Amino acid sequence: MDVELQDLADKAIRYARDSGAQYCDARAEQQERKSVLIENKEIEHIRTNNDRGIGIRLVKKGVWGFCSITDPESFEQIKEAIDAAMKNAGHGTKNKNNLYPNVVNKTKIDFPVLKKPDLEELIKIGMECNKIITNTSKIIKSIVSPWYTNNSKYFANSEGSEITQIFTDVIIDMVATAHESGLTQSINITEGGRGGLEQIINSHYSAQEIALKASQLLDAKHTKEEKATVVMNPDFVSLLTHEILGHPSEADRVLGKEMAWAGGAWWKGKINQKIGSENLNVFDDPTIKESLGWYYFDDEGVETKKTTLVENGVLKNHMQNRETAVTFDSAPTGNMRATNYRFMPLIRMACTCIEKGDWKVDEIVKEVKNGYYISNMKIPSIDMKRYNWSISCQYAQKIENGEITDLLRDVIVLGTAPDFFESIDACGDDFTVRPITNCGKGDPMQSMIMGNGGPTIRGTATVKSVN
Repeated sequence: MDVELQDLADKAIRYARDSGAQYCDARAEQQERKSVLIENKEIEHIRTNNDRGIGIRLVKKGVWGFCSITDPESFEQIKEAIDAAMKNAGHGTKNKNNLYPNVVNKTKIDFPVLKKPDLEELIKIGMECNKIITNTSKIIKSIVSPWYTNNSKYFANSEGSEITQIFTDVIIDMVATAHESGLTQSINITEGGRGGLEQIINSHYSAQEIALKASQLLDAKHTKEEKATVVMNPDFVSLLTHEILGHPSEADRVLGKEMAWAGGAWWKGKINQKIGSENLNVFDDPTIKESLGWYYFDDEGVETKKTTLVENGVLKNHMQNRETAVTFDSAPTGNMRATNYRFMPLIRMACTCIEKGDWKVDEIVKEVKNGYYISNMKIPSIDMKRYNWSISCQYAQKIENGEITDLLRDVIVLGTAPDFFESIDACGDDFTVRPITNCGKGDPMQSMIMGNGGPTIRGTATVKSVN
């Protein structure tokens, strides 16, 4: 962390308190990002972006104020921004604005990086994956984009916390597009995590898989619409978990305070009520190492922990910040996060997952007389309360008498949250965490990276093909 930037953050807190703020925190952040775009074995561009700045939250007369400064050159800039934030907060209606008590923490954490990323190695891995996809039969376009960020975040508040977290994220996005006889099919995948190049070193296996599947889908069938047994693989489950379990578990959405982009929660007021089958167990856990949602302290300085959201089908808790924890008579869960210093933090998933069970995947499939094996996330469409949902998959396969048979394309899965959760009767032992790099929330919208995951699960939903 830039010592000068950290010093400015500390001075900002002292100035805000001296100016009458009841509470203040500051986030000083630096990020270096390098990315490569490769299309059909050709490098389209190489980009480097550096960003640094400070975001400052404060409370005056129970009202939040916020300001941010990009690449501050002097403390005078920060003072002017704080003065404006204080003035704006003073125009609000006076509130009590209770914050749940928090422990003062002073620590510095360096996240492990086994193989430090560099541009040369990034290009090498990207070109290898692109070549694999391009050389596959019927592939007309291969897009591969590897990238990494080096991040340093310093959090301090008027209560005395001083927390530095330094981490690296390495990601690779890949798309394989096949075409023949007027039909086009695409498969995409994202790999990576928090750490070094070790997070994407085996991405060529994924490149082979998506290229082959895109090619095979040209000969795949459509399916009729029917309500049937569905077996969902962990990649598809990760998006389903994100959309209909994670978002409605964010307490600001439950309260209706943050309805932009992803709406509210159908289970408002249902804490300690049954919302699914006894096989459904859900948690959020920022401590899962190497996940994109791995961190030790959130953007309020709250230490993270695993939070049980649903236990044996009973709704137990929501993700809480220091304000909502008071409302729910709970405790903060360490889920307050912002995309970067430019934004106020919001309650965000870290790594929300369905807990694994003790079923073997082949046993889950073997019991299905007539159903579908649903693979890999694609596009979600969810209503404002996260009640009615439909999620398309990248591909599906028919299950007949316990055997996986025909490959199916253009398949979408539909259901309602309570009916589907109640139908879950098996969870596999193949728990997997997948990277999510583009979750949107807020107004102005903030895009966030995180993890989501789960095992293979079995339930009942409507399946159909769309043209």
